[in-house]
Order: sequence, then C-alpha cells, then structure tokens
Amino acid sequence: MRARELPLLHAEIGKAKKRFGLPAEAAVKSCYEAGRDGFWLHHHLSACGVANSVVDSASIEVNRRQRRAKTDRLDAGKLVNLLLRYHGGENKVWCVVRVPSAAAEDARQLHRELEELKEERTAHGNRIKGLLAGHGLSMPAVDKGFVQGLAAARLWDGSAVPEDLHRRLLREHERWQVLERQIKDLENERRQRIRRDDTAHVEKVRSLLGLWGVGLNGAWLLVYELFGWRRFDNRKQVGGCVGLTPTPYQSGDSRREQGISRAGNRRLRRMLVELAWCWLRWQPDSDLSRWYQRRFGAGNGRSRKVGVVAVARKLLIALWKYVEQGEMPAGARLATWQGKVKGCPKVAVA
Repeated sequence: MRARELPLLHAEIGKAKKRFGLPAEAAVKSCYEAGRDGFWLHHHLSACGVANSVVDSASIEVNRRQRRAKTDRLDAGKLVNLLLRYHGGENKVWCVVRVPSAAAEDARQLHRELEELKEERTAHGNRIKGLLAGHGLSMPAVDKGFVQGLAAARLWDGSAVPEDLHRRLLREHERWQVLERQIKDLENERRQRIRRDDTAHVEKVRSLLGLWGVGLNGAWLLVYELFGWRRFDNRKQVGGCVGLTPTPYQSGDSRREQGISRAGNRRLRRMLVELAWCWLRWQPDSDLSRWYQRRFGAGNGRSRKVGVVAVARKLLIALWKYVEQGEMPAGARLATWQGKVKGCPKVAVA
C-alpha cells in the first residue's frame, strides 16, 4: 500500500482478522523502524488501540555473511518474526525507541532549528572567506560593514573585485544576513521564555543555569532533549541514553576497550563534551574537576581528551541528580540565572 494511506491500513487489518477467523476486537500488535517518518504513525496507531513499537533499525539482527539477500519482503518477514519473539517474552531481541509525546517533540523544534541555522551561517561565512582567499583578499569579519569593505577591496594588481564575483559575494552576504536575523530572533525568543514562562521545563532550565559553567545552550538542550520528558531508573540508563557508556571487547584471551558506544543522542553527546571543558574551567574546585586533574591532568593531549569524555559522563549523571533529586554536585559553585539570560559575558558559557 502507499505511504500515509490510513483508511487502507485499517481495511487491511480488518481483512487479516477475517482471514484468520479472529473477532473484530482482537488485539493488534505492530512495529516499524524509526526513521524519516518520525512518530506520527505511532501516535495514530496507539490512539486506535494498536500496540505499536518503534524499533531502532541498528538493533535488528542480521545474517553475518559477507553477501546476503536483502529485499523489502525479506525485511518485512524478519520484522514479523522478531515481533513474535518480542511479544513472546524476548525483551532483548531489539531496542525499542522511547517515543516522545507530541508536545515534547514540538518543544524540541526551537533549539534544533537554531542549531541548523548556525551551521548554515557558518557555511556561508566560510564560503565567503574562501572566495575572497582565492583572489588574495580577506575580510576581518562578515558583518554589516562587509558591503562597504568589498567595494573598497583591491586585488594584487590594484584592480577592483571582478564583477561576477562581486555579485556572488553580495548574494552570499544577503543569505548570511537572513540567517543572522533569524538566529537572533530565536535566541531572543528563548530568553523571553526563560524569563517569563513558569512551566516545569523552564524551571529545570533555570535550575541548571544556577550552576557556573552551564550556559543557555547547554541547559536548554539538556532539558528539552533529555530531562524534560525522559525518566531514568539509574545512572547506567542516563549514560547509555547519550552513548557515553564503554564498549568492552572480550573473546578468549583477547580483551580491549573499544571506546564509548556513541549509540545515543549525538546533539547531547557533543554538547556534554563542551560542557565538560567549561566545567573544568569554571568549576576548578569541584570534586569532578579535582578527579580529572589527579587522573588526567599530567597526561598528554590524547589522554586529556579521553579524560574529558569521562568527565562528560560523570557530569551528565551529576546534573541528572541535581535536576531530578536536588542533589548538588560536590564542590560546585552557584550563579544567578538572570545574569546569564541577560547575556553577561562572565558566565555565558556553553
């Protein structure tokens, strides 16, 4: 059937029940792989009484032969087989995705759009600098004065910038300005929410902003990607959610560490590494920073980078306990979230 044909889907479910001689109220269990379609289908099936599971495609077992047949029919048959085993009691046959509510999913749009806009702005800025460098030119910054600076720029022989290149650079700068304006609008909207909203999510953001070394980007991302809607039973689940857990390899006499799993949320993992560096700088007297200095402070650059990943995992667990249980990170200093929202450069870190 074609995608998004919901009436046809329910008609096929009714035909299947009739073919197998099942009553109309018989339970229906289904699954599909997490991907581009998101979670709207899961919400629809759940609302219709279907026990649906969204599965991490990387966790589905496959044949380890070098060459294996793969078709949509074979994949569907494999999913049905695993679905039977899963509901038969094999809970570890695959990994089921924790589906956020529609409200929680919508709340993640602001910071994700902001992140994408910043990446696009960086790309346009780098493209402008690359085009200028190809003709022996450079600009101190891509800002409002770029147009005047470009008009006054001269090549190595004293001639003006070529006409077509000049027009292209102006168009690139216009796109850069649009992105710059949209980024500022989203950042202002985020600040206004932190100042005025009284929701539980914003309260958690303010709580994290009350720690030195945690800024707007880090606090907002941690809450709306993790602490705002996920519930954890222990520290292992917290670390595993962002892929910061170790992956040992043992076979006979061979034993080695393969590093972190990287199986979780990449946005959080990247931000936590930045937060770990900020924590070491702004919280030097905390127990976590002192542990890092004792363990990795005297090492080379590679060992310090490995150590900061360990700090990121420990910091995530400490922040989780601080937000959920009110347990203050040992030796940490407090700040005021109002100063960070106003853009105070002294405490506005990652």
